[in-house]
Amino acid sequence: MKPNTTTRQVMVGDVAIGGGAPCAVQSMLNASAYDADANIAQINRLAQAGCEIIRMAIPKRDALDTFQAVCEASCLPVVADVHFDAEIALQAIQRGASKLRINPGNIGGWKPTDTIIDAAGEAGIPIRIGVNAGSLDEALKQRDDLSLPEKLVASATDYVNHFEKRGFKDIVVSAKAHDVPTTVEAYRLLAHEIPHVPLHIGVTEAGTLFQGLVKSSCGLGILLEEGIGDTMRISLTDDPCEEVRACWSLLSALGLRRRGPEIISCPTCGRCKVDLIGLAQRVETSLRSINTPLKVAVMGCVVNGPGEAADADIGVACGDGCGVIFRHGRILRKVPEDTIVDALLEEIGK
Repeated sequence: MKPNTTTRQVMVGDVAIGGGAPCAVQSMLNASAYDADANIAQINRLAQAGCEIIRMAIPKRDALDTFQAVCEASCLPVVADVHFDAEIALQAIQRGASKLRINPGNIGGWKPTDTIIDAAGEAGIPIRIGVNAGSLDEALKQRDDLSLPEKLVASATDYVNHFEKRGFKDIVVSAKAHDVPTTVEAYRLLAHEIPHVPLHIGVTEAGTLFQGLVKSSCGLGILLEEGIGDTMRISLTDDPCEEVRACWSLLSALGLRRRGPEIISCPTCGRCKVDLIGLAQRVETSLRSINTPLKVAVMGCVVNGPGEAADADIGVACGDGCGVIFRHGRILRKVPEDTIVDALLEEIGK
């Protein structure tokens, strides 16, 4: 699969979205909107995990000083997430936002929206038009002749047409729902109706770590496989760093982008004579600081050993309290179970 080349390219700071650029990885800060140090520290952790664009909520005008301090110190482009108050969006532009995320349906109508469009145009920053199932215009929400995906798309395309008529084209669009079928259908329709506009894909309010990963991987995996999606966020009720790791794991599984090691491990069975679950978890944790795209195999027995995982860059096939370290299917040495992780890291270091 190749990145989507049909969409217009938009720049968020120095990160390209659309126009053939790789699908950009995003997350959102969840520290207090009034604590600059906590947000900056979180940004640094997210950048280390592979985040490329970060979004920050500005709930009230008195949080703008914090937002400005974050923008000034951030190593990532910062997107201002604004609802209900157009003045916050205007101030965010002046305070250093690299992009805005607004929903014209709850920002106060067309007049304040137009003011935001003009200010963003003058500043040279893009706007993400974000429509959600829970925040549709009331008139559109009441229509019985349209399905929910069709309502989302109708809302988004109306906004895009309005923005473009005003000469503003640095647009990204999202149309999210909390269930997978609605989300997938909405984005398929968007890709058909506005094929030139970059799409920010995600399943909103996907849930806690386990459920959120399943729902998001299912929905976003379908879309990415179909060439839909120029930037993405996997929304989880968890540490934002987990969102970033999940994004990279999904992109890697689809062969779109790779960052850091991929763990190949068997599901264990009665043949296994070591604590393979604990071993695989320790290996995964130990490799988190490595950005090189490697395949690392952790196999429970000779059945799924070097032969089954011969394409791994490095791996171990476990026996009774021991393991055989191999590289591309070639056996290197035998080590005791309690030294397997160290042995793998030593070989990776070579």
